[in-house]
Amino acid sequence: MSTDVVINIEERINTLNNNEVLFLSHKSKEVNAKNILFLGVMHGEEPQGDFLITKFIIQIMNYNLEFKNNLFFIPCLNPDGKSICSRGNANNVDLNRNFPTKNYEVTTFDDGTTSGASKSSELETKFLVNIIEKYKFDAILSIHAPFEIVNFDGDALDIANDISKITSYPVQADIGYPTPGSFGTYCGIERNIPTITLEVSKNLSDDELWEQNKDVFTYLANL
Repeated sequence: MSTDVVINIEERINTLNNNEVLFLSHKSKEVNAKNILFLGVMHGEEPQGDFLITKFIIQIMNYNLEFKNNLFFIPCLNPDGKSICSRGNANNVDLNRNFPTKNYEVTTFDDGTTSGASKSSELETKFLVNIIEKYKFDAILSIHAPFEIVNFDGDALDIANDISKITSYPVQADIGYPTPGSFGTYCGIERNIPTITLEVSKNLSDDELWEQNKDVFTYLANL
């Protein structure tokens, strides 16, 4: 493994169950580099994001890869939920309904999760909101499952179309149901950060999933 490539730990927190959430970076040497965020496991029963982002980081380190843009990673935002294959975090909160958006609502959902007691009530949400406010991202990729679509918020249609060509997933501007307090609304609509929600398959092997999506990472890294 090469020791030339540096993956930095920018920030970290411990969750209620004492699992660690890491915010990592790989900086470009380019003067006009953009800042790109890759985010995984908003929902604990969707571990594909952690696998794909970690796989990309390993590829960077193994092959000493350099890119046009500054790359930032949160492989797993919800390790408490992931550890028990639960959508919500340790408080049974759906983190993707807990962001401080104008349309946030205190809600209990059909699966038993809630949107939290208030906006940004959760450690994980606060952590991510702080990062969004501190770092000026030019694009964000949030990886979910299992709908096999490219959803987008904000000025991200061109990016969504390019990712659709890579993955063969159709572009879908509307996920099909209301999402008050969502990350896409918070970043894409209210902060004008091009935000892609990539809904990958749950029916592929790890190798197949990586082959289908690996070029998405390279594309965004050189956007």
